[in-house]
Amino acid sequence: MALIYIVEDDLNIREIESFALKNMGFAVREFERAEEFHRSMTDQLPELILLDIMLPDADGLEVLEKLRSDKQTRNIPVIMVTAKGAEMDKVRGLDIGADDYITKPFGVMELISRVKALLRRSYKAGPERTITIGSVCLDEEKHRVTVGSAICELTYKEYELLKLLMINEGVVTGREEILEKVWGTDFAGESRTLDMHIKTLRQKLQEAGTMIKTVRNVGYIFNT
Repeated sequence: MALIYIVEDDLNIREIESFALKNMGFAVREFERAEEFHRSMTDQLPELILLDIMLPDADGLEVLEKLRSDKQTRNIPVIMVTAKGAEMDKVRGLDIGADDYITKPFGVMELISRVKALLRRSYKAGPERTITIGSVCLDEEKHRVTVGSAICELTYKEYELLKLLMINEGVVTGREEILEKVWGTDFAGESRTLDMHIKTLRQKLQEAGTMIKTVRNVGYIFNT
């Protein structure tokens, strides 16, 4: 059972987050202030942290910076919780080392999906990190993809696209998010490029390519 720390001063939001996560089987500890959170970090480290940017006794970005500067906590996945329209906070958070962000107000299912996806991404099986779904195996150490026993030759962008979709297995990844994380842009004009890469990736994966499914007007999902 993964332990998740919630650092949020808004009681209503904190209760919603806690209730949703506990219902999904996660262990949860809640903190209203950064000071309480830091004390608990010396007792037990969580598998993931939900961190609000606006805290009564600290700037959430400074808390994140402290986490990333400590070798004991630098690899703990962190989802920043930002106010609607706080674009610069999102950018700064990602630059400092946030793994993902979610904007208030958010839906419970979106929260659960992001938490599950991030926990899958941070999981390491054995000395080498691999992601295996169906017959497709992505080996991050060797930067290699195999389908069954056959090596699948991919371009750099195809590899990064496949990795993003596999990391988010079972969760729809929006077109804007894919463009931002794989191409470094959210320019809608690049959509054609994304579609062409999806097409060639499906072809190269052969029968396994059917696991890449289109969600109309939203994005793509990798699912068996």
